[in-house]
Parts: sequence; C-alpha cells; structure tokens
Amino acid sequence: MRTIEVMDTTLRDGEQTTGVSFNDAEKLAIARLLLEEVKVNRIEVASARVSEGELKAVKRLTKWAEQHNCLERIEVLGFVDGTVSLEWIEDAGAKVINLLTKGSLKHLTGQLRKTKEEHLSDIKGVIAEAEKRGIAVNVYLEDWSNGMLSSPEYVEYMVDGLSKTSVSRIMLPDTLGILNPDQTYEFCKSMTSKFPDVHFDFHAHNDYDLSVANVYFALKAGIKGIHTTVNGLGERAGNAPLASIIGVMNDHLKVESTINESKLTKISSMVETFSGERIPANKPLTGENVFTQCSGVHADGDSKDNLYFNTLLPERFGRVRRYALGKTSGKANIKKNLEDLGIELGPEDMKKVTKRVIELGDKKENVTPEDLPYIISDVLKTEKINKRIKLKNYHLSLVQGLSPLATVSLQINKETFNETSVGDGQYDAFMKALWKIYDKLGKTHPVLSDYWVSIPPGGKTDALVETVITWEYKGQEFKTRGLDADQTEAAIKGTLKMLNIIENKENGVILKAQ
Repeated sequence: MRTIEVMDTTLRDGEQTTGVSFNDAEKLAIARLLLEEVKVNRIEVASARVSEGELKAVKRLTKWAEQHNCLERIEVLGFVDGTVSLEWIEDAGAKVINLLTKGSLKHLTGQLRKTKEEHLSDIKGVIAEAEKRGIAVNVYLEDWSNGMLSSPEYVEYMVDGLSKTSVSRIMLPDTLGILNPDQTYEFCKSMTSKFPDVHFDFHAHNDYDLSVANVYFALKAGIKGIHTTVNGLGERAGNAPLASIIGVMNDHLKVESTINESKLTKISSMVETFSGERIPANKPLTGENVFTQCSGVHADGDSKDNLYFNTLLPERFGRVRRYALGKTSGKANIKKNLEDLGIELGPEDMKKVTKRVIELGDKKENVTPEDLPYIISDVLKTEKINKRIKLKNYHLSLVQGLSPLATVSLQINKETFNETSVGDGQYDAFMKALWKIYDKLGKTHPVLSDYWVSIPPGGKTDALVETVITWEYKGQEFKTRGLDADQTEAAIKGTLKMLNIIENKENGVILKAQ
C-alpha cells in the first residue's frame, strides 16, 4: 500500500475564504491540533509579506514547532522576488518556502511579461539563495491545470527544469477549479509517467464541486501528496475538504496515511468556531446530519439488523448515530430516542407521542430528543417533567454605553437563590449570573458549545424565534430548544430545559407521575 502525504493549507489558502481571518492564538491552536492529534504531514500557515500580524503569527507558530521538533512541517507561501520572501520567512523562523511560480504560458506572458527561460532562471536564483539560508523549497506551478489544457509544452519545460534542482516537491494546482476527473487523471498521469522520480502534490479547488473526485483520480494517477483544508475552506468555492478526502482514501483507494480520523470532527468544530463559517448540516463526515437517520423505515431496519449502516461508521470519526424526530419519524425513531433517555411507553401512548412529533414536523418545528419528555408530558397529561429548577423571575437591562446587566432569581429544589452579573450581551449576562449561583453551591454546569437561532423570513417583528443550544456536560453532548417572539427569551427557555435535564439525570429521574 502506498503512503500518501497530506498537506493541509487551512491556515493559508483556507484563510483566503471571504471574511475569514485567524489571529495568532487561533492559528497556533489549529496548527497544534492538525500536527499533534490529526497528524497531517505538513501544514501551510501563511503567505510571506502579507502583514505584521501575519509575521507575528508565524513567529509564534515556528517557536512552538521548534520546541516540538516539527519545524520542517511548517510551510510558508513565498514569491519569485529575489530575496524579499526568503528574508520574511527567515525572520519568521520558518524553514520551508512554497514558491509560487507560473504554471501556464498565459499567466507567464500576461502577468510577468517574461519568457519561460527568464522565469526558470529567476526561480533557480531563489532556489540557490534558499539553499544558502538553509530553507527547503517546494514549488507551486500556479494555474497548472490551464497550462496543461493550453500550453502543455510549457508545463513540461518547467517541470523538467525544476526536476534538475534541489526542489523537494512540485505542486500541481487546479487554481481555478476547472478540471473534471478525466482531465485530472490524464494530466497527473502525464506528470508521473514522464517524471517518475519527482514528488508531485495535487492541489484541488472546488468550483464545480469536483475537488474530492479530482483528488481521487489524481491519486489513482500516482500523485504522492494531496492538499486539503478543514471544512473545505478556501478561495471562491473552497478547496478539497480534509475529512472527505481521508474517507475516500481509507475506504475507496485503500492507501495509507498518517491521519487519525477519530480527530477529524474535533478539528472541524474548532475551525468552524474560529472561522465563523458554519458547517452545512449535510456536509459529508462532519455535518450534523451525516450520521442521523430521519426515515422511520431506516430506524426500523437498523433496529432489526443494522440494514442501513455502511462502512462510514460514526464511531470512526468520534460521532454517534442518531435518529431524527420530525414528520417522517416512525415509532422506531422515537423508540430509539426514548431508550437513550431511559423512558418506556406502552403501544397506545407511543402512538399518541408519534402523532404529536409528526404534527410538529408538519409545522416545520425542530424536535430534539431532549424535547421528548416535554412532549410526553403535554400529550399524555398523566405525567409531567420533574422541574427541580424553576426560574422565579429575572431582570435584564440594556443601557447605551453600559454593559448589559442581569439579575436572576432561581429556585433549586424549593430553595431560592439570587445573583446579578454583567455580560457582553443580555443572554451572556443572564448565564454569568446563573453560573454564579451554581459556583456558590459547588454545582458543576455544562459548557455552551453552539448557539443557533432561526428567524422566520418575511420581516414580521412578532414572528416566533427558535433557539437551539448545544451543551457539553461530562463528556456528553445534547441540545435544548426554546421558542419565543424574543430571541433572548427563547434562549432562556432552552437554558431552563437544559438545567432540569441535568438535574434530573443527576438524581436518576426523568419523568414523575402526578
């Protein structure tokens, strides 16, 4: 089995996503997770000469990398500009330059106004200077895909010339994301056949949604390294997503890599948080819905013989299989969720609850597993949620020029506690006052890991706002939902649900008979 090298460029090409910018602390956190836990081979972290902030970030990264003996795995994009990029990279403490050169005759003549001989000579000058400074060189052939389409003789001339230098890798980018899988295979095979001793990387873009397919065929053609970004971040439509590529490599190509796929969800979530770019719910491998069955028929088949399982088992990626609740839910979906909650219902009660879940789905309301006890309480009228924690009252104030203030009065097992706090927003102030009460009582509390607000379109100011909050508590993740005309009120309702769920679980009780 071949071992494929994975270079992740989230911190360079991924940061070229419109509106995305990582600070130095975020870059270091992402780099550490990619190298130490995900175990990618290399990471591209910046472009030379961008800004003082970028220089500071790279210095912090290289200092950490040197202390952890992985400095050679940190790469910086540089330019054919004499010694300017090399001096920037040297000042940053990096030891690898990814030199951006022209991979198509059109780019060469249209942008540089030089001959191919002049350009190759300039590149060799930078390579020679890099050798003197102890900096390793990889070369990008920018617009290589267009070069193969319109000027293959030029591409061959450049690769032939570069292959006779000390360059470590020649990197073949589909810069504008124009290739289809057939072209990718043909062009990559041409490179690997004519230059079998050269280490080629393939760098895909996703403009036609073909990046994963193109990487697949590049590897089939003998390419030794591929470039990815976490969550497919990148210019325009983005780059080949790391998680999807690893799934394809492991399950379809059967090639080796160093990647620890159980950490892919963790890095995906971190990059989602730092970038502000939400992961689509249906995104392969890392999206929320990927390991969720919605159809009742599927849940029934899984109950009987795992009939709707495939090789993409959620446990491989640090996930769990879930069964959605909505209008296509059957009794099997609801039964599986009730089992997780420790609730048993008889056949008639199950019919009533299933009917209510379907009704809510028809109204386009989201139903989380944590909503089920409340639905049961409402439908059956014979049982109720055991509300050990009640919000007696609260006061929120927002004054221009002052921090938002919250005063909370909370009843826990019939004893009342009061606390006041300021925050960055009204809900933040509310939560800080809440946790002050918990801290005084020595009670552990969950961590809010995601906050999602859905506002119906149409511009109606009295429309109901749905807030779904994801919590992490003692290694488990769960969601609670609140519905109200006011966003903060909706969030507070969802929070109160969470407090009672945890309190009841801690006391081994979920439902209590009237």
